[in-house]
Amino acid sequence: MSGKALLVTGGSRGIGAETARLAASRGWRVAVNYVSDRASADAVVAEIEAGGSEAFAVQGDVGAEADVLAMFAAVDARFGRLDGLVNNAGIVDRRSRVDEMSVARLERMMRINIVGSFLCAREAVKRMSTRHGGQGGVIVNLSSAAARLGSPGWYVDYAASKGAIDTLTTGLALEVADEGIRVCGVRPGIIATDIHASGGEPDRIEKVRAGLPMKREGRPEEIASAIVWLLSGEASYITGATLDVSGGR
Repeated sequence: MSGKALLVTGGSRGIGAETARLAASRGWRVAVNYVSDRASADAVVAEIEAGGSEAFAVQGDVGAEADVLAMFAAVDARFGRLDGLVNNAGIVDRRSRVDEMSVARLERMMRINIVGSFLCAREAVKRMSTRHGGQGGVIVNLSSAAARLGSPGWYVDYAASKGAIDTLTTGLALEVADEGIRVCGVRPGIIATDIHASGGEPDRIEKVRAGLPMKREGRPEEIASAIVWLLSGEASYITGATLDVSGGR
């Protein structure tokens, strides 16, 4: 694993931050992407460096092509290669029915959650694919159990965006399977991160906990473990698969 380089989008908090820390502990050099919270990204980088691994923070909005291009250029300049991408950056919005959703909300949701993942995957393939002179690599896309459940009455738009991520995982995996790239997905369930608060529902976990099969939410490190395993050689014959890490939902 020595020298391999990983980019984690949305790596300054929650699942992304735990993934960056765990991957670094397994020998990856890590680029920690953030949009606006530089302090949190720097804190993740400092933890990784304190553990003896290499990392740096890189700003960029995955929904803006110019930012994505600059972010990958920064990885090129720092690491000189790319071996892994975790497409983790994404958003939710306030609880809403479909008949209450504005075009602005829908466009923002799809731009960040879908277009952003496509743009990052595109740039990763350009660097990893043997067709482009690369040495192969792994892409792990973050989906959600919402893609299967639909999230009625909460945010069907978010669920639909994650359904698109499942399709991206399947299609891209087959497209690059003979070019040295594996593409996998992870579908988290209800996880204890601040994404719920950022969507205006800070008490969502408390509202739904009693209805969860295991009567508890998941922890970010439980999702990170699945992601880092899929990045590893232990998952070398897995591509096109999306793993549910959702506590039975």
